[in-house]
Amino acid sequence: DVDYGMLRLKLGGGDNGHNGLKSMTKAMGPDYHRVRFGIGRPPGRMQVADFVLKDFSSTERKELEFLVDRSADSVECLLAEGLERAQSAYNS
Repeated sequence: DVDYGMLRLKLGGGDNGHNGLKSMTKAMGPDYHRVRFGIGRPPGRMQVADFVLKDFSSTERKELEFLVDRSADSVECLLAEGLERAQSAYNS
């Protein structure tokens, strides 16, 4: 789990039961770049699926434009300068 707004860039990894990642791995193989955008952990006993699909809070929405821009910058850095440099600059 990654805290809200934090980024994690990496190469490869498991699918953790995520059908989209399973499909990508099947089509491309396991060695593709990933940029994870953290949304935090479900509070209390909330189901993970409910938490992932819920709307962002008003506080989170206020930060979202900046965070999406930062995510896009991390992808540009990844493509231009490579994984190690992008991880150093953007993994939080």
